[in-house]
Amino acid sequence: MNEKRLEGRIALVTGASRGFGAGIARALAAEGAAVWLTARSQKELITVAEACGGRPLVADVTSGSDWDRVFQNVQSESGRLDILINNAGAGVSVSPLAQTSDADIQHSLDVNLLGTILGCSRAAKLMTAQKSGTIVNLASACAVQAWPGWSVYSAAKAGVLQLTRCLYTELRPHGARATCLVPSWGATDFSRAAGLPEFDEVTAKKCIQPLELGRVVADICALPSHLTVQELILWPLVQQVEPL
Repeated sequence: MNEKRLEGRIALVTGASRGFGAGIARALAAEGAAVWLTARSQKELITVAEACGGRPLVADVTSGSDWDRVFQNVQSESGRLDILINNAGAGVSVSPLAQTSDADIQHSLDVNLLGTILGCSRAAKLMTAQKSGTIVNLASACAVQAWPGWSVYSAAKAGVLQLTRCLYTELRPHGARATCLVPSWGATDFSRAAGLPEFDEVTAKKCIQPLELGRVVADICALPSHLTVQELILWPLVQQVEPL
């Protein structure tokens, strides 16, 4: 029987109702972690939670009070939190900045950056006290490359990358860890939700699959406690990268 490397760990995954978040929840559960899942979509969240044996909590990552409620539930029922995966995000409006409304700019920054900051601030307090824990923040290849139409989203994800670097320096003295995972094209509904052309079937199969990304996250979390991955960029070979 294969060893479950995360047996006994308590994990929390945001944006877990579909896509990468669902794949991460499945992978962590398969490695033995007790997984709490959050998202705004109750029906889809419950479906994923039932499939992986996790605990669903409907919550909005842009709300500080929702984060407080989530942490209160996790701590009261599980007693601790060993792993936080900040996965929630959205394309919102992928368009030239000159054509992007103030409302879309604010929403993109809130869901792609503020939500991660709010989660990290609470997890950092808890993990500093525990003297242990792992935070994995999901950014995007947009954080390290430049493409037209992606300015606001890229700024938010670059913020996640730099946030994680600084958080690493704050957590390291206390035995806790922060990693930024930077994936690109994924076989998720991100393109459809952002109003972009979807991948054809052949290309989609060669993109990063949710469970594949989940296994990368599990590998990071299963590292010996004295080791960490600062950041990791994950590309699918099918994507031709043409940076600025």
